Amino acid sequence: MIQNDATVLGILMLVLGLIFYTASLPNKGWTRFYGIVPPLLLCYFIPGVLNSVGIINGVTSELYPVISRYLLPACLVFFTLGMDWKSLARLGPQAITMMLAGTLGIVIGGPIALWIVGTLHPETVQGEGPDAIWRGLAAIAGSWIGGGANQTALKEVFGPSDRLFSQIVAVDVLVAEIWMAVLIYSAGYANRIDARLKADSSKITDVQNRLETLQLANQRIPSTADLMYLGAVGFGATGLAHWLSGIITPFLALNYPELARYSLTSSFFWIVAIVTIIGLGLSFTPLRKLEYVGASRMGSAFLYLLVATIGMQMDLGAVAENPGLFAIGLIWMVIHAVIIIGVARVLHIPFFFAAVGSQANVGGSASAPVVAAAFHPSLATVGVLLSILGYAFGTYAGYLTAILMQWVSEGLINL
Repeated sequence: MIQNDATVLGILMLVLGLIFYTASLPNKGWTRFYGIVPPLLLCYFIPGVLNSVGIINGVTSELYPVISRYLLPACLVFFTLGMDWKSLARLGPQAITMMLAGTLGIVIGGPIALWIVGTLHPETVQGEGPDAIWRGLAAIAGSWIGGGANQTALKEVFGPSDRLFSQIVAVDVLVAEIWMAVLIYSAGYANRIDARLKADSSKITDVQNRLETLQLANQRIPSTADLMYLGAVGFGATGLAHWLSGIITPFLALNYPELARYSLTSSFFWIVAIVTIIGLGLSFTPLRKLEYVGASRMGSAFLYLLVATIGMQMDLGAVAENPGLFAIGLIWMVIHAVIIIGVARVLHIPFFFAAVGSQANVGGSASAPVVAAAFHPSLATVGVLLSILGYAFGTYAGYLTAILMQWVSEGLINL
């Protein structure tokens, strides 16, 4: 019904504003509702409903191509330039260990889950070209190691069909939110779990005090100049990445065409890789202080708009066509959980680090702070720091996971 992209953009922003407004209301009804239905799910779902009933058309709209090419790279810069390496080091090796254990669980869990379901029910993993199941699962790998920005990056690199991606988004959000609910519920029993893990959680109190002091000392209201600096850094890096990608991609396609098999001739892959490197490089410069005036918050705003444009391409009728994908997602998450808890048990690491390290992978910056705050509000920053780390290498680790799943998928087809 609505073809004008300016109007569609206005509708999406109104939807996002309404979601965040109602989620912030103290009313018990809304609190209970959002305790069951996460805001992030609605950011996907409502635009998907609008697309499915024909009010808007996500396929013909130019919003997603524009936002994914311009706002997504800037979003990655905003998330990574604020990497506070000193604060991250003060968390001790336990936080990083659990973050990496969670990443390992996703990297190896995806191929294993694909192999198990493909062996038991081959029809689930069938598909060729853009409908190849592993291409859609690559987007989940990006989401569960980094976040929505990494998910979109890998979607663009591996190119699953819109119909497959609709199914994948449903698996991603539902399985991830179930796991987050488990972690938040378990936070109330952290002391009992730590006793089972034989872990000493006294160090977490020290981390909590340090982060409270750091946040109060540096955070300030951004000026107009600060916002202009943010725009210059984010979109300047985006422009540079597009320019370099325009050089690298044709060179590789001409001289090393065999790299197309691994999507290394994709211009979007190089755009994302380059802006991530730029963001990490800037984290060692004074520009890192832009985080104190809202770099990650601006990145989050871009990210939610990106999520809405992804949702508007969702065909809800396609979600129920391949329920076996949910089996892959659940097995994948179980493998991740087993590795996380196993490493915590062997190394006697407190459950807090296990939960936040896991959610920094699976939920990213949108929900890792929520899980951290379930233990104590001041610890939300730990979730932010670890999720930034996830954004930093989520695309790379997700890319590796995708290649492993491609090999598994090809092996299953050849059986």
